[in-house]
Amino acid sequence: MNVTTKRKELKSAIFPLKRLGSASKMRLVRMFSARLILTVLSLGYLSTFSQTRTETELTENWKFRRGNSENAYKKDFDDSKWQTVNVPHDWAIAGPFDKEIDKQVVAITQNSETKPTEKTGRTGSLPYIGEAWYLTKFRVPATKQNQKVLLVFDGAMSEAQVFINGQQVGHNNYGYSYFFFDITSKVTAGEFNSLAVKLSNRPKSSRWYPGAGLYRNVHLIVKDENSIEQWGVSVTTPLVTGQLAKINVKTRFSGKGLRLITTLFDNSGNKVTADTSVASFGNEFDQNLAVSMPHRWSPETPYLYTAVTELYQGNQLKDVTKTKFGIREISYKPGTGFRLNGVTRKFKGVCLHHDLGPLGTAINVAALKRQLLILKDMGCDAIRSSHNMPSPEQLELCDELGFMFLAESFDEWAKPKVENGYHLFFDSDAEKDVVNLVRATRNHPCIVMWSAGNEVPDQFGAEGVKRAKWLQEIFHREDPTRPVTVGMDQVKATMQSGFGALLDVPGLNYRTHLYEDAYKAFPQGFILGSETASTVSSRGVYKFPVVFAKDKQYDDLQCSSYDMECCNWSNLPDDDFVLQDDKSWVIGEFVWTGFDYLGEPTPYDDYWPSRSSYFGICDLAGLPKDRYYLYRSRWNKESPTLHLLPHWNWQGREGQTTPVFVYTSYNSAELFLNGKSLGVQKKNNSSPQNRYRLMWMDVKYEPGTLKVVAYDSTGKAAAEEKIVTAGKPYRIVLEADRKTINADGKDLSFVTVSVVDKNGNRCPTADQYLKFSVTGPGKYLAACNGDATSLVPFNASGMKLFSGKLVVLLESTKQAGAMKLSVSGSSLKSSSLTISSK
Repeated sequence: MNVTTKRKELKSAIFPLKRLGSASKMRLVRMFSARLILTVLSLGYLSTFSQTRTETELTENWKFRRGNSENAYKKDFDDSKWQTVNVPHDWAIAGPFDKEIDKQVVAITQNSETKPTEKTGRTGSLPYIGEAWYLTKFRVPATKQNQKVLLVFDGAMSEAQVFINGQQVGHNNYGYSYFFFDITSKVTAGEFNSLAVKLSNRPKSSRWYPGAGLYRNVHLIVKDENSIEQWGVSVTTPLVTGQLAKINVKTRFSGKGLRLITTLFDNSGNKVTADTSVASFGNEFDQNLAVSMPHRWSPETPYLYTAVTELYQGNQLKDVTKTKFGIREISYKPGTGFRLNGVTRKFKGVCLHHDLGPLGTAINVAALKRQLLILKDMGCDAIRSSHNMPSPEQLELCDELGFMFLAESFDEWAKPKVENGYHLFFDSDAEKDVVNLVRATRNHPCIVMWSAGNEVPDQFGAEGVKRAKWLQEIFHREDPTRPVTVGMDQVKATMQSGFGALLDVPGLNYRTHLYEDAYKAFPQGFILGSETASTVSSRGVYKFPVVFAKDKQYDDLQCSSYDMECCNWSNLPDDDFVLQDDKSWVIGEFVWTGFDYLGEPTPYDDYWPSRSSYFGICDLAGLPKDRYYLYRSRWNKESPTLHLLPHWNWQGREGQTTPVFVYTSYNSAELFLNGKSLGVQKKNNSSPQNRYRLMWMDVKYEPGTLKVVAYDSTGKAAAEEKIVTAGKPYRIVLEADRKTINADGKDLSFVTVSVVDKNGNRCPTADQYLKFSVTGPGKYLAACNGDATSLVPFNASGMKLFSGKLVVLLESTKQAGAMKLSVSGSSLKSSSLTISSK
């Protein structure tokens, strides 16, 4: 069988026994006993016994081939020579990197360019262009009458054409959108059914690496024809106080003569309350339930409830769904801005593209969770999906871990940014795509705002205003509880046209010099930094002299990690900090970006071999750059920050000026070099940088020990950090983020690889080539060193260190046991590490 069934918990499906007679109780027990037995059978049948639905992820044993295959859609097509893959799958991430892929001669208007130049790494230099096919087979049981069968896609890149048993059932153009098809009339119960998906990625269709393939999950749903509609449950919390919450549940359904029971459970599975409805409004039930002393959802307390919705015809259970939700209140007020549960707060957010570095765009929960935990420690509390619709897995993790979410939809409307972008489909598809986004994701408490677009060229003129109004009204119609924003970069134009004035939340991308003007011009009474900073840096790379620079380029195609360089349209982090701290009407920021991503290698868009971004607070491997600690020093209020830079291995710079920066949550610190004090620095308001950083600009390099001692508000030493000049690289060190993972064939352990000298001091400039091997039940999946110029494929069995580090990704199999990673390198003491899978 080529599916992995996600079994519903029995608690969420069983009708409370106390409501039934003895015969009904016995019938129900037999029903669920049969369902349990069927889940362990591997006969190729989906277990849709009795009246409840079965939801199945189609994950395993897909057949895949790149290129045109004329007859692949046919039911009896011979795919025996095709590659076998699991979904989610990104068929382009394995490379190779190639300068000629999607090479463009273009002026990037978003980067304020006016003259076209050759761009070679804009979409990651990975081979995502062209057609590909995915084929699989599934069976639907013949044990039930009047059933409905749906095929649901969380996303498919792109221009998907879907065929069942040789017949096309539909298509979907936008690679990031949710979509589904009713395939009931196309399937044959009790027999194998063929599913074929054709995908086509056009050249010049994206401004970053979009990925390729069935990169998100595909679901098969079998249910009764009298059932709850797909994405048909809407849970909102229109009234929330410390003592009482009103929960409104709207449920759309198909059928007649039905009744609905909705039961709420708390985070521990205890029943909170229930409601039974007989009367509906057309094909929608509207229920209100009261929760006393509610646990309110927030980033600090991400408490989740569950609504179990059961649809009955008489006493016969027809359908059941389970919806997680959070009880929380959001509001946006002039002058004070955003309030969550009655408390004013500012977004401490980052923007994230959808790729996962060396994994490409294929969704993986372990990789997503690692990203979020790294951001959580930084003090980040909000995510903007840029510039695309988010995955269900990302939203579920944000619900559980406590991140507010700005869910974005489009990077283009009717006017193009790239030749084959979304503008080709905007008029025909935009409403459908927005509707599906909202209905598929609206119950996530993490979502506190929608974004209708990002830096769209339609910001100019009356037609753009009309489009903005049209899209915002669709969002409002589908979800009246959340506001809508657009990331605007043409701020002067939107002030003149009325574009910015009509939005619920005016979002400014950069343009810090226009914040005051926009605040005065727009009627909302607040401004959101929807995209901020675009500071560039390469992890562990430092350039001299240390001065503020825009669009600075170097021969090695790297950027300085002193965090003093940005782009011609952007600014340094400290400039945004000033606005956040001094203007009550600035309601927060979303930094570009939390992690480096594939494509958009600004400021080296026209230099090969740059093929990934420099904007990230963390690099492409997920390793924090120095800038991570600058944000942490301001955002993380739970634990102190003290970070010292640069590294202290500068052979050949003896006696030369080598500035030292300290990023710390403390207000003052003293620097020592080889035991000699270089003075105390205190944060002050003489410049944005002096306000948020401690800087010793005149330090003369000499090898040895660099130490910083931070002082608390009373002047007492509170913390210290030191860096030692390392000797010759001697030994490899391995550190895993998780030493025990799940034996499910998709869980990951991320192992950071570094090199130390004989005394255990980290070697920050090591660049040795290392080899990787794995034995036991598990496999080596990929590696990444964070170097934006590296052309080594991520799945290669060896890679060079970059700034002394790289990361190896290990994947579990379905066999439990211990896998062993061994890493070796010339003239280095090798190392090994054991990861257990259970």
